[in-house]
Amino acid sequence: MTDRFGGRLADAIAERGPLCLGIDPHPELLRAWGLPVSADGVARFSEICVRAYAGFAIVKPQVAFFEAYGSAGFAVLETTIAALRESGVLVLADAKRGDIGSTMAAYAQAWAGDGPLAADAVTASPYLGFGSLQPLFELAAANGRGVFVLAATSNPEGASVQRAVAGGRTVAQAVVDDAAAINRAEHPRPGSVGVVVGATLDVVPDLSRLGGPVLVPGVGAQGGRPEALGGLGGAGRGQVLPAVSREVLRAGPDVAAVRAASERLRDQVAYLA
Repeated sequence: MTDRFGGRLADAIAERGPLCLGIDPHPELLRAWGLPVSADGVARFSEICVRAYAGFAIVKPQVAFFEAYGSAGFAVLETTIAALRESGVLVLADAKRGDIGSTMAAYAQAWAGDGPLAADAVTASPYLGFGSLQPLFELAAANGRGVFVLAATSNPEGASVQRAVAGGRTVAQAVVDDAAAINRAEHPRPGSVGVVVGATLDVVPDLSRLGGPVLVPGVGAQGGRPEALGGLGGAGRGQVLPAVSREVLRAGPDVAAVRAASERLRDQVAYLA
C-alpha cells in the first residue's frame, strides 16, 4: 500500500460524505439487540454493522469492546476489519495506543503494519510526549496509513492536562501544531495525521493550519449537534469528520433501520464535505 491515507480519505468524503460510523458492541447494546454478552454476540453485532455501513466513507470499530473478550474478541475484530474493507469502506481502529520505545514500535506494527489488525488508520494518545509516537507515524506513512492523535477530548478529566498552558499555548494546541508540522512535510496534501477533538467542547484548539482531518466524536446521543460543526476551530472544508455510534446503533438490530439512521445523520452533516 503506497497511496496516502489523507488522499484516500478526502476522496471518500467527497464521494460518500464525511460521517464516521462506529461499531461499539457495548454490553448494554448487545442486550438491547437480544444478543449474548460474549464474543459470539460481538460477532453477530459486528456483522449487522458491516452490512448496514456498506458504502459509507469510513467506519470506526472501538477496539476496547472487542479486547474485553480476549483472543476470541480480537479474532472477531480481525474478521470485522477484513469485512469492512471488502464492503468498500475505510477502517479507523479506535485503539488509542501510546507508549515509548520498542513498545510503541510493537503497537505500530500491530495497528499500522501488515498484520490482521492493521487498519487504514488508528487513533493514538500523545500524552507520553508527542515524539513517543514517532514509530507509529513512520510505519503508518510507509504503509499509506493514517494516525488520529488525541488533542482535545470531551471528558471532564482531560481538561486538567489538555488545557494546561506551557510555552504560551495549551497542551492540546501543541499536539495540533505538532501534527500540522508532519502534514506540512507530506506531498501532496492533504496530510494523513489527524487529530481528535470532542464535539461537545466549548473551546477548541486552532485547527486552521492542521492540513489534515479532524475526527469529532460525540455527535448525536452524546450532545454534539450536527449543524454546529462548520468551521470547527478553523478547520477547512472536507476536513471535519463527525463520528457517531449510539445515535445510529440504538436503531438496531434491524440492518435496514441502522442504515436508515446512518443515512439521516450523513445527510445532516453533508454540508461539511
